[in-house]
Amino acid sequence: MSLELTFLGTGSAFPCPARGASALLLRRDGHCWLFDCGEGTQTQLMRSHLRAARITKIFITHLHGDHIFGLPGLLCTLSLQSSPDAAKAPVDIYGPLGLRSFLWRSLELSHSQLLFPYTVHELVPTPDQCPPEEFRDFSGLDRGEALAQAPPGRVLHLDPEEDSYLLLEDEQLVVRAFRLFHRVPSFGFVLEEKPRPGKLNVQKLKDLGVPPGPLYGQLKRGAAVVLESGATVRPSDVLGAPVPGRKVCVLGDCSGPVGPGAERLCRGADVLVHEATLEDGLRDAARERGHSTPGAAARFARCCRARRLVLTHFSQRYQPAQHGRGTQLGELRQQAEALLDGQEVTLAEDFMTIEIPLKH
Repeated sequence: MSLELTFLGTGSAFPCPARGASALLLRRDGHCWLFDCGEGTQTQLMRSHLRAARITKIFITHLHGDHIFGLPGLLCTLSLQSSPDAAKAPVDIYGPLGLRSFLWRSLELSHSQLLFPYTVHELVPTPDQCPPEEFRDFSGLDRGEALAQAPPGRVLHLDPEEDSYLLLEDEQLVVRAFRLFHRVPSFGFVLEEKPRPGKLNVQKLKDLGVPPGPLYGQLKRGAAVVLESGATVRPSDVLGAPVPGRKVCVLGDCSGPVGPGAERLCRGADVLVHEATLEDGLRDAARERGHSTPGAAARFARCCRARRLVLTHFSQRYQPAQHGRGTQLGELRQQAEALLDGQEVTLAEDFMTIEIPLKH
């Protein structure tokens, strides 16, 4: 089963000719999930090899404009490219409290009507996710008639025991969110596949008298089988150790995590996507603005024992090595790698795709 990340926008604050605003698309077995949707994301999608019509879920890390201003336009374009279908599953959108009001008011004021349903699931932040003077309680935005017009969806509260938010779970994977500190409440998201059953030991199957065919499939799916002889064969008798699933972590803008949930959920990540807006020499300015440096991202990756660190959300002041003067992107990589004992760090570029292979 394929799993890959494509960066559609890797710049901070605003889109520019060299770098789009924040947007990342995860594709898993043909399904597309979008993380953040800065201004111009739909144009970036058109320039890529991806199909926007395949997007079924959207995750918004925080409510700053360079992460959400592209969302109403993208939804409207998707609507223009679709046909009415009452049976179509809704597009699920996850993000901080206030996202529902932003979306439906934007669509209402612009007289936009979508031809497909959508739901907005809001994460209720905690006051310690941003400076006290910046915290806003958006729980009372939609009341009365406004509430009736707003799209449906759940309101998700922090699970204090897990220090995270459970967004969705099925037989194959689980998606959770965790808290980050920024100038406004920000979140990170973790997609983790559940372990796959181990390989069948064909020799043991033969020794136990299990005939080839449907019984092999039942055992692979975790169900015991009863043979004609009356003997019971359990999956543990013939299956190898479970194969771990893959884990992808995408962090929003932040100067660091809030609570222990982030490090625990990101532990052993196959890919950790972390912002690095400013260089290490500007760490004080970065922290003041609620952002990270390459060194801060590397320290978090080291704590989590992440297998691969990908830096993104660069200030537009940084240019590739062949452009401009001063601090360049390659130096940001060096600052992160210096703290990771030689582990290679990836600098995200617009339209870069990273494949995450299955484990065996």
